[in-house]
Amino acid sequence: MTRKTVRIAMNGVTGRMGYRQHLVRSILALREAGGLGLGDGTVLWPEPILLGRREHALREIADRHGLDHISTDVDAVLADPAVDIYFDSQITSAREEAITKAITAGKHVYTEKPTATSLAGALELARLAREKGVKHGVVQDKIFLPGLLKLKRLIDGGFFGRILSVRGEFGYWVFEGDWQPAQRPSWNYRAEDDGGIVVDMFPHWEYVLHELFGRVTSVQALATTHIPQRWDEQGKPYDATADDAVYGIFELEGGAIAQINSSWAVRVNRDELVEFQVDGTEGSAVAGLRNCRVQHRSATPKPVWNPDVPATEFFRDQWQEVPDNGDFDNGFKAQWELFLKHVHADAPYHWDLLAGARGVQLAELGLKSSAEGRRIEVPEIAP
Repeated sequence: MTRKTVRIAMNGVTGRMGYRQHLVRSILALREAGGLGLGDGTVLWPEPILLGRREHALREIADRHGLDHISTDVDAVLADPAVDIYFDSQITSAREEAITKAITAGKHVYTEKPTATSLAGALELARLAREKGVKHGVVQDKIFLPGLLKLKRLIDGGFFGRILSVRGEFGYWVFEGDWQPAQRPSWNYRAEDDGGIVVDMFPHWEYVLHELFGRVTSVQALATTHIPQRWDEQGKPYDATADDAVYGIFELEGGAIAQINSSWAVRVNRDELVEFQVDGTEGSAVAGLRNCRVQHRSATPKPVWNPDVPATEFFRDQWQEVPDNGDFDNGFKAQWELFLKHVHADAPYHWDLLAGARGVQLAELGLKSSAEGRRIEVPEIAP
């Protein structure tokens, strides 16, 4: 067995997602498992270099997990020829400049989304990466969730027949921050800091729809700010200038229609924080983070609308649970493994910066649709 060390500069690990999902649940989990085998006797050993602006926070994380390398000097780390990969989970406004520096330095790039604050910026990153010949990937974690993997299995098996529609509900109540601390950072609710649920969630919905059902060909959205005032991490009130809810309709290549509501001002009355209902000519399914239920055409009941008679059927009980039929790993870790194999074994990988640009495009056009009150075509981005 040959162990090959892969040095990964991880920028933004002091944030919730960067720390929990990318560092702990992905990179450190791979180390705990003894590394990532490539199938030819080679085992990749990830060696993280923690990057950020707050040295004390980086040191605390490094000490907690027995890690050796931290830095607040991104330029110095990128200049180190021993560094193989640059990973970015910073706030969106800082991402484009840092990724540009990493690509220019010849580093392979793996990043959270959105990849940039504009479509022009996202496309420039993809162009620069292609020009420099570096490998690049964008986190698209939701298609690796157990519930959506089960949904993909149903689609591939032809369960639905012709897919007619997709309906998605996502969100939860994010506390305003006055009498209970908010679950999300305050910059998420300031447009001047590139916050907003459209730029956060439309990139997710783009790849979920694209990967499972077909390319988005048009968007009609209504974005709004339901909670106009919130309280920040220091307990000070501030104006929420970014959208905290958006209601979107998407036409898909092939004719299906998707409707997805996204809100940080909704109380949850569903089984999971995100659920997608897919209806087809032969059957329907409801998929969440982990679970997926189905109802086949042959088992569909025959409800009759009669408001004068109490409902006698428990409609949820008429659906069948899709079995796991296997073990599902953490979705972030699963995609990290694919990207590492792509970098070091040239394994196939298509969730790249161009795919990330499609998400930025959909968010940009969604905001335009909301501002102008009309449906907008989504042009295809050519490779």
